[in-house]
Amino acid sequence: MIHPTAIIDPTAEVDPDVTIGPYAVIAADVRIEAGTTIGSHATIEPYTTIGTNCRIFPHAAIGAVPQSLKFKGEKTFVKIGNGTIVREFVTIHRGTEEGDGITKIGEKNFLMAYTHIAHDCKTGRGVIFANAATLAGHITVGNFATIGGLVAIHQFVRIGNYAFIGGTSAVTKDIPPYVIASGDRAKLFGLNSVGLQRHNFSKDTIALLKKTYRILFRLGLSSNEAMDRIEAEVEQIPEVVNFIDFIKSSERGFTR
Repeated sequence: MIHPTAIIDPTAEVDPDVTIGPYAVIAADVRIEAGTTIGSHATIEPYTTIGTNCRIFPHAAIGAVPQSLKFKGEKTFVKIGNGTIVREFVTIHRGTEEGDGITKIGEKNFLMAYTHIAHDCKTGRGVIFANAATLAGHITVGNFATIGGLVAIHQFVRIGNYAFIGGTSAVTKDIPPYVIASGDRAKLFGLNSVGLQRHNFSKDTIALLKKTYRILFRLGLSSNEAMDRIEAEVEQIPEVVNFIDFIKSSERGFTR
């Protein structure tokens, strides 16, 4: 299960059911749980935890110190959730004290080749990052979001649940949940209806989200006017409430 050329620090906690390929390097203070596969030449740096049934492909680099001039060698962490796939040449960096000290990848994420996840980022469940997607520090990505290839996302931006960002976009403000965004700088292009259907959202739920989107972005209302109208005219199902709460809690401002 472990190739003889792999280098594994004696303090690393590696489950007996883990497979490690040729020339992989597993550093001190690493934990790798059952069913995970580490590909050849992959590097797992200190203070990294990789969950069960993950697949780490060749030449991935996980747990390196953050690219932050403020970082002074503090003990910070990377955690990768169960069932996540990390393809070739992906880089995932540890957190910083300016954040909460942890970079966290959720369960069943799919990070395609050359994706970069910077310090203190957090992703939800089922997120897809296409090739060379790039996250700067302190970014939050919601459940089942899709980030297209060559997308660059600015520090502290939030990406909502089930959002879809088209390839080569530059994202500088929050992307609300359930929408499609694209462009440099990114703009909204409507509800992510196809994605919602694929995730088994009901027709009634999608219709209510479309009505919410229309009031927010198509009628020329101020944010406060739109919120008042949505609360008065749209049934407050959980998805609509999530949409509104995301807008209200935006600190960077949200994409329109």
